[in-house]
Amino acid sequence: MASLECQEITALLPHRYPMLMVDRIVEITNESVVGIKNVTVNEPHFIGHFPGYPVMPGVLIIESMAQVGGILVGYVAPHTRGQVMFLATIEEARFRRPVVPGDQLRIEMKLLRLKYTVAKMQGTATVDGQVVAEATLMCKLILPAPEPKTESDKSAEAPAP
Repeated sequence: MASLECQEITALLPHRYPMLMVDRIVEITNESVVGIKNVTVNEPHFIGHFPGYPVMPGVLIIESMAQVGGILVGYVAPHTRGQVMFLATIEEARFRRPVVPGDQLRIEMKLLRLKYTVAKMQGTATVDGQVVAEATLMCKLILPAPEPKTESDKSAEAPAP
């Protein structure tokens, strides 16, 4: 079983700070992946969620799960690299206990189905061996739109008189 460090993760995911929600991949095979998300008090959502009682929003736990799953998809299906994965469905999501600063999320995702532009995964997030969240996610892979050309790009393409 392979593991991936930060540079390898960012080669597979387009996300960057503050939305990169995976710190390390500790196991990866063609069927499953285990990722780590270290939850720190410095994360911007803790300022308002909730003052005096910081709790990681459930949607960000799901996002962490989706990103770990996205790494698995990029690892097993190289044709998906450079595409953007959008959540299409979140099924059977359950949140069992709050995730707070100092916790380390261990996210296990299993690939249920992978078609050319669709991936379905089932996952569980735990802290210290206790399940904190679980869900089945379906994602749609989309090629990003090309960036619009600037005036300098257009002039560089113009033939010389």
